[in-house]
Amino acid sequence: MKLAIFSDIHGNYPALLNAVEHVEAWRPDVVVVAGDTVNRGPRSADCLNLMLAKAREVGWLMVIGNHEEYVIAQSKPDCPTRGPQAEIQRASRWTYEQLNQDVSALEAMPFVCELPGPVGDVRITHASMLGTRDGVYPRTTDDELVPKLGQPLPAVFCVGHTHQPLTRTLNGALVINAGSVGLPFDGDWRSSYAQVTWQGGSWHARIVRLEYDRQWAERDFYETGFLDEGGPLARVMLRELQIASGLIYSWAKEFEQPVLSGKITIEQSIERFLQRY
Repeated sequence: MKLAIFSDIHGNYPALLNAVEHVEAWRPDVVVVAGDTVNRGPRSADCLNLMLAKAREVGWLMVIGNHEEYVIAQSKPDCPTRGPQAEIQRASRWTYEQLNQDVSALEAMPFVCELPGPVGDVRITHASMLGTRDGVYPRTTDDELVPKLGQPLPAVFCVGHTHQPLTRTLNGALVINAGSVGLPFDGDWRSSYAQVTWQGGSWHARIVRLEYDRQWAERDFYETGFLDEGGPLARVMLRELQIASGLIYSWAKEFEQPVLSGKITIEQSIERFLQRY
């Protein structure tokens, strides 16, 4: 049995095309996309349409991530359309518009995918069983990890969300973070995905790293209009792609509340923040 686990494509179409080609050459029995296909990048519609086509044509599976939820939130009547909060969410609004304001495919994605294996189940979700934003990091301790896996413990537990790939074991469960196809945060700009195999009576995992045309991916920020129309935080997202490191959380920790309270504009905060990177 061979499984391929994608995660965190984030609208990076060149990276996705390259990863799809690699996976199809490997010929897995099952492919699961573990959330965040869309948002935080410039070509969400292209990425989503390709994954939906694979789901229809060859049975690829998809689960929801927090960025799908952010885009879905843009469809709600109470979503802010002006003011500081709207500016913070402007990239998600831009993605929503690129999807023609149709979030039905996102809303149809399940929270978790359970697959029967030769011994025990394979469980795939975006971040952990505690939620789409409660991730599995290299620093996560065994005690912290236990509730994230859910009960009963699966034989294999696969996630993404953190953009930091890893493999480890806990109480007999093989735990895998597939990393990110489109936006790695471990200092290595290459795409990552997980190959999981049942061989010799046990499960094995391999993190695959792939080079892709990153200049094409950077051009898409400009040519799609995302950098101009997706709000000031789109500049931070481009910098994340360039340095393979997460920056939005650091910006939010320091500047989100001052922006919301009107102490500083979001444009001023981004200028100050990016001077460090």
